[in-house]
Parts: sequence; C-alpha cells; structure tokens
Amino acid sequence: MGNEVLILFVEAMTLYFLVLWAHSLRHRFGPVHFYALIGGITAVMSWVTDAGLQVHVAGITFVVGSTVFYTSLLLGVFVVYVFDGPRATRIAITTVAGVSIMVPLIAATLHFQAGLINGAPISHVPMPSLRINTASVITTLVDLVFLAMAWEYFGKATRGAHLWLRAFLTLLGVMWLDVLLFATGAFAGTPEYLSIMKGTFVSRFIVSVFAFPLLYGYLVLQSRKKGIRIENRPVLAILRQVAEIEAKLSLAQQEIEARKAAERERDQVIRELKKTLSEVKTLRGFLPICSNCKKIRDDKGYWNRIEAYIQEHSEAQFSHSICPECAKKLYPEFYDE
Repeated sequence: MGNEVLILFVEAMTLYFLVLWAHSLRHRFGPVHFYALIGGITAVMSWVTDAGLQVHVAGITFVVGSTVFYTSLLLGVFVVYVFDGPRATRIAITTVAGVSIMVPLIAATLHFQAGLINGAPISHVPMPSLRINTASVITTLVDLVFLAMAWEYFGKATRGAHLWLRAFLTLLGVMWLDVLLFATGAFAGTPEYLSIMKGTFVSRFIVSVFAFPLLYGYLVLQSRKKGIRIENRPVLAILRQVAEIEAKLSLAQQEIEARKAAERERDQVIRELKKTLSEVKTLRGFLPICSNCKKIRDDKGYWNRIEAYIQEHSEAQFSHSICPECAKKLYPEFYDE
C-alpha cells in the first residue's frame, strides 16, 4: 500500500512539473506543445477514470484520474489564466472539454464496432459511463471558470490577500468545488455517495497541500522574469471578455482624446488665420496715380489723396511726420539747429 501511495505521489509531481515546464517554454516555442500536452493528459484522465483505478489508504480513496491527471490540468489552466489572460484560458478550457467529450465517444464507437465484428467487447478499452462522463465534462467547465473567478476575487485590493494565500485559496476552492459537483453528478443516489464525497474532500485537501508549493514557486519565478507580470482583471473577465473590452475601450478613448486635441489645435489655427486675414487687405492691380500731386483715381473716377485711398482699401493707419529733405527745405532754421 505504501508503494502505491509513493507511485501516486511521483506520478502527480512528474505531471505537475511537465505541465509547468511546458508552459514556461511558451515564449520560446509557442503555446502549441502546451495545449498538446493538456489534450493528452485529458485523454489519459478520461481513460483512467473509466477504468476505475483507485488507491485506498487509511480509509481515504484516491481516484487516480482526478488525483493525478485532473489536478495537473487545473495547474495548467491556473498558470495560463494568471500569465496569459482570458483568451488563452478559453482555448485551454475548450481543449480539455473537447477531448473529454471525444474520448468516451471514441471508446463507445470502438466497443460498438467490436460487437459488430466478433460480438465481444474490447477488454483493454474501458466502457465509458454516460453519467460519469457527462458529470465530468460539466464539472470541468464549471471548475475552470470558477478558478479564474476565484483568483480575481481573492486578488481584489479590498481583500489584500498575499500571493501565497491567494493561490492556495483558489486551488483549494476549485478542488473542493470539483468534489461537490462531480460526486453529486456522478454518484448521487447511490449507496457509496456519502463515503465518496467524504473521502474525496480529504484527498483533495492533501493533494492541494502537496501541489501548492510547486504552483506558488512557479508563480513567483515567472512573475520575476522581465516582461511577465501578474495582472488584476475583473472577476468575470473569463466569461464576458471584460478585460479585452476594457483594453479596447481604453485605446479608443485615447484615440478620441488625440483626435479632440488635433481638432482643437486645428480650430485654433483657423481662428488665427481668420484674424490675420481680417487684419490684412491686399492692394492688387494697377493704381492710376497723378505724376504731379500723387493722387490716386478710384474705380468711380474720383481722385483721392494717396493716404485716404490706402486707408479705405486696407487696415493701415497713417501718422504724419516729415522726412529730412523736406524738413531742411521747409524749416531750414530748425533743421540746422
């Protein structure tokens, strides 16, 4: 029995490490290999769950499919949401849900095909249970959405939970929610329902305690890397894409403000140009001017003094003075002085 528990622990730690390691390589090689690993783990989880593999220790039942494989999926979706956001998380959730639906369908198809060929079921392919698989898929979707919401809830500034407490409460909360939903959906009404519920609650707490240090260490290491940070998002960001909408609205608001500033600047330039044009009148064309008295003839044929004509056709004003030559000629006595 001790060897079984040790093997279970080693399997879980190995899968946890693989999932977190694959996620840490996403910036170097892209996220494809990570999603492929998530899909593969989901397929194995479905197969192992249908096979009914369990480990019993001191009255506690450890279901291998949920204890080892499902918790590794939780860790994977957990870190995807924390560091990559709602969009990447929805891809991960879709991958898990899609594979969870396909595996039992494929198994049922294989059994049906084998029955047509030789009339005997395939012994090495477990026959899926419709109730258990339906409960598993629905519970998985609810769990992963709840995970994202709980993470944001415990991270609100009004609650001020430290990173380690925030991570542990989120992990434990989604573990226990999974027990409540899955056990109720799959085994409610059966004689072993209460014992499964009790034993799974205890086993999930133990799993959370062992998985938490690895999760917390990964969160700390990733958050210290350049260009990677833990964002605070709205609680319902995973459902309504609020974070993406707010980012788009922020960019749109900035663009609107920039356009308003440009329009204000344009209006200011237009006002200045209008003011300048109102202050300036340009004289164009040929001006008939008397060669003797220097009067100018207007469009009506009247002769006007040059200063009167210019004042009428422009904004210029005249102030009378006297040039040096005229001053010497007209006022020689004052000029000499």
